[in-house]
Amino acid sequence: MTRPDAPEEGGAGEAARELRDGLAKIGAEFRASLAEASDEPSLRERNARWVGPGGALTRLMKLMPKVPSGERRDLGKQINALKTEVNEAFEHALVALERAAREAELAATPLDVTLPGRDVRAGRLHPITRVRYELLDIFGALGFDVADGPEIDLHENCFDKLGFPADHPATDMQDTFYITREELGASATTLLRTHTSTIQIREMLRREPPLAIVAPGAVYRRDDDATHSPMFFQIEGFLVDEDVSFSELKGVLTLFARRLFDAEVSLRFRPSYFPFVEPGGEVDVSCVFCRAWERDAARTAACGVCKGTGWIEILGCGMIHPTVFRNVGYDAERYTGFAFGMGLDRIAMLKYGVPNIRLLYENDVRFLSGF
Repeated sequence: MTRPDAPEEGGAGEAARELRDGLAKIGAEFRASLAEASDEPSLRERNARWVGPGGALTRLMKLMPKVPSGERRDLGKQINALKTEVNEAFEHALVALERAAREAELAATPLDVTLPGRDVRAGRLHPITRVRYELLDIFGALGFDVADGPEIDLHENCFDKLGFPADHPATDMQDTFYITREELGASATTLLRTHTSTIQIREMLRREPPLAIVAPGAVYRRDDDATHSPMFFQIEGFLVDEDVSFSELKGVLTLFARRLFDAEVSLRFRPSYFPFVEPGGEVDVSCVFCRAWERDAARTAACGVCKGTGWIEILGCGMIHPTVFRNVGYDAERYTGFAFGMGLDRIAMLKYGVPNIRLLYENDVRFLSGF
């Protein structure tokens, strides 16, 4: 009795014939095709036509489940043998091209060492460096000092003194790169800092208010996709004094955004939770791609970056939590302050229209020379 899901004999036979014909065609054509390649890129492209992910031989292999079981073993051997033959022919052709290029180089006119040398091409600042300098200029003009700190820091500076609960997800091994752990016998728990807020703690521990500081630097998290990288750059800013209010925070961030992007941009504050600020918020800026402040509804609706909303998130901020002040020895009844943080990578992506964060770290000269 034939199983309901068994292939029909006619279909199975047709698949076997199609596979044999395809193998014969590839066997007759691939050598001539590879031999016609005049350089390595062309050779690799031709080789991919046969054995690449979408190549002719790969497509034929997908017919194997439809072939009668009695013929699969023999046809499988033929496929593997032909694939090996194509790969060997490709390697031979690649060696021949390299040998021909070398022989042409040796046979060419010798280098005239009396000719003037080539000019050294001027380098360019990396887009993240350019954005870093620009932001430091903006905040410097607003009266902020610049501070720095170590990239390997104590757990207490990165989490405890900032008011993170002991069971906060950010402290998990899945989110943080730990260097040493007290529970494993080390004298202290150290880690690659997950944010530049560690500098906020260090500066508060060594200085008394009033103070206004920005702190750029590299940070590390276990993220890796089109908009996240295991290593990226942040800039932290904070101000502490008597009678500091949310209105000062809004004024500073509004001036920053308008000097960085355009004098007409608007800011939108949305409530959000961060352990070290209360209240806390996310800040959106008018979309700099569709130029939402120009009120062109059709252009904004078609914008793929802001998804037609006219807003792009750029940073998090809030009023520094009294717990943080108590942890660094400040009088929480006397002093108030605000803090904000943003990714330099994200600012660079917005400012220069970079679609994937990996482009900022691949060191591709073709990409970097465009800035």
